[in-house]
Amino acid sequence: MEIKVNFLDKLRLEAKFDDFTVIADQPIRYKGDGSAPGPFDYFLASSALCAAYFVKLYCNTRDIPTENIRLSQNNIVDPENRYQQIFKIQVELPADISEKDRQGILRSIERCTVKKVVQAGPEFVIEEVANLDADAQALLTLQPDAESRTYIAGKDLPLEQTIANMSGMLASWGIKIEIASWRNIVPNVWSLHIRDAHSPMCFTNGKGATKESALASALGEYIERLNNNHFYAGVFWGEDIANADFVHYPNERWFKPGPDDALPDGILDEYSLSFYDPDGELRGSHLIDTNSGNVERGIVSLPFVRQSDGEVVYFPSNLIENLYASNGMSAGNTLAEAQVQCLSEIFERAVKREILESEMALPDVPQEVLAKYPGIVAGIKGLEEQGFPVLVKDASLGGQYPVMCVTLMNPRTGGVFASFGAHPSFEVALERSLTELLQGRSFEGLNDLPRPTFASEAVTEPYNFVEHFIDSSGVVSWRFFSAKSEVDFVEWDFTAQGDNANAEEAATLLAILEEMGKEVYTAVYDQLGAVACRILVPDYSEVYPVEDLIWDNTNKSLLFRSDILNLHRLDDDSLEALLERLENNELDEYSDIASLIGIEFDENTDWGQLTVLELRLLINLALQRFEDAHELVGAFLQYNDNTVERGLFYQAMNVVLEVVLDDEMELDDYVVKFRRMFGDTRMDAVLGAVDGSVRFHGLTQTSMQLEGLDRHHRLIDSYRKLHAARAKAAAAK
Repeated sequence: MEIKVNFLDKLRLEAKFDDFTVIADQPIRYKGDGSAPGPFDYFLASSALCAAYFVKLYCNTRDIPTENIRLSQNNIVDPENRYQQIFKIQVELPADISEKDRQGILRSIERCTVKKVVQAGPEFVIEEVANLDADAQALLTLQPDAESRTYIAGKDLPLEQTIANMSGMLASWGIKIEIASWRNIVPNVWSLHIRDAHSPMCFTNGKGATKESALASALGEYIERLNNNHFYAGVFWGEDIANADFVHYPNERWFKPGPDDALPDGILDEYSLSFYDPDGELRGSHLIDTNSGNVERGIVSLPFVRQSDGEVVYFPSNLIENLYASNGMSAGNTLAEAQVQCLSEIFERAVKREILESEMALPDVPQEVLAKYPGIVAGIKGLEEQGFPVLVKDASLGGQYPVMCVTLMNPRTGGVFASFGAHPSFEVALERSLTELLQGRSFEGLNDLPRPTFASEAVTEPYNFVEHFIDSSGVVSWRFFSAKSEVDFVEWDFTAQGDNANAEEAATLLAILEEMGKEVYTAVYDQLGAVACRILVPDYSEVYPVEDLIWDNTNKSLLFRSDILNLHRLDDDSLEALLERLENNELDEYSDIASLIGIEFDENTDWGQLTVLELRLLINLALQRFEDAHELVGAFLQYNDNTVERGLFYQAMNVVLEVVLDDEMELDDYVVKFRRMFGDTRMDAVLGAVDGSVRFHGLTQTSMQLEGLDRHHRLIDSYRKLHAARAKAAAAK
């Protein structure tokens, strides 16, 4: 994690990381003002807090109350060496906790991350640099030996060269990547989380049988998502980018909707339109992109090559964002390598959907076949030794598709996790199923798995597949576990051999789609030195229902974004119009405003926690509509999960409105007691909201220029680097 420190007045310091700011000072005896803890005090507190976190985690997973558990830490200093200290952590437990859980709680503290880092002895490197942001790969600590040559199936270059090439490309674009975490909880299963040190909202996860393969996976996914603008999906890029020479890519085209908002000529083709607009309801306004929000400019569309005849077809970026998420994107050392990965993922998700939604039972992989892959068997054994039964299934549907499945069962909670993987190689597909299962997960994380069900409607509900797509956390049918499989096991193999293996495998996968009657569209992004592509297969590779283009389009943000960002400047008529739109557009009342308008608010602020319901509440207060506001306050307090401070503000608001709306009560008779209960600062805000002197309490002022939205600006900074690199590459042609 990158922590940037600023020097403040006197001995005060400011550390910034992620969305947090920490102030440190020194005691008065050390010439400070004593206005904040010192750096060493934070260090001591971190180990105590970390220990308490693991106690809380243990108790939460076992429904053990923590109200009567107390924990303390004392550091005992060696009189002859003040740097030699003992950290004594003591836990006071209630008498009714079992002996098993007492030992479990003590063992949980042993897992404290701070403790383990201190015990391992961190290495400190102190150096001078000309520019803190210049060494863009300073945090990539895993640097494989450049002389080594480790080849794995499906890769056209050795891992060492792949990592060097990809990290070098990111550095050339000015993106500073840091490794936030590693996991290796069973043999031969590695995963890691990498992110942009400046804009941690841009992150990917990698997985593999080794550290190096997991890092190559994460870097490849990062470049894939940069090239496809996936990190910035649904996000407002600001008015200057919206009016730049290009918004997404230099080769984009803009189309104006026709008369009566008709779809313009030149976008999509007859084949794709028959799927995207079967009833003729799709309009031009449905396809305005949310990133620019530039309605006057029209529909920004991106070129894709149609596989059947090589013709270029323009797909609106809005359509891609709404229906495909990250499905069908990949980066590789070569285009063929990337295509194999793209197509494999498309098959993985489509076949997974078919299997889960039809509640199909799959055949087990025979033990004699599994024995051919000892590394995978070792990983499975590691899970089973921890008490998690593992089922290994052939998901190829009789050898039709290159897909495997590894399913984990958690007897402690009754939950299951069906993980799928795909690749022309049986072994690689199986390895991907296993590594996907544990990507970024701890053993505790396996306690949150959903339970299987015989209720078919829960499995076939469209958004269950969305959950499976995001992190495989959707519901699985009990019928999936039947011993009577609906297809026979096939030890399939779609691999090719030789120097052109990936190209031949890509052709094999494309032929499967062609035989299914599917049209394939491909966009290639190789202008910046990296090779990435995106493949769309209409009526096969979508993640979200096609109806979302009309009924749940992300560009509904255009109805709200400007007014919400300018909320403090709106007059009553404009507020009434905004309120009417919020009430009449079938929005989920508990959905967050950040997602609705495509703005990355700091989640620790009131803006970051703001929901549609609370915004309606605040607008009603501003309009002095107290009955409506009171009803919404009740809903907020009953159902809304928010901060303690925000909850107390609305508790105070609730009682004040009850008095105001009761003709037999006078507010002055209660104010003194309300102030004693809720405090003067909070009551000043509540009473100000009622008398009109305080509007939109807690929401700092901003505008379409995004003042004060540091988190969002950091995300845009990330995109600007990419945008500038694309502009430079286009100018060099």
